[in-house]
Amino acid sequence: MTPALDPDKLQKLVTLQMPYGKHKGTLLVDLPGNYLNWFAREGFPKGELGQLLALMHEIDHNGLSDLLVPLRAGGAGRPQR
Repeated sequence: MTPALDPDKLQKLVTLQMPYGKHKGTLLVDLPGNYLNWFAREGFPKGELGQLLALMHEIDHNGLSDLLVPLRAGGAGRPQR
């Protein structure tokens, strides 16, 4: 089941950072697809973080990440790596 596209959850994807692990401090929207895929295979954490990661996985998997660009602070877009 795909998480609902709640505007508040979408905003959290571009403002909340991963709280632990290899990508600690990375905005959820900037997490690499292979990391999101790992969670999809192994299981998302419980609670809001898991819901947000599942939502980000669905967005990333379906190639819709660019839809989050306008929600970023100042509309600056995805940072260069």
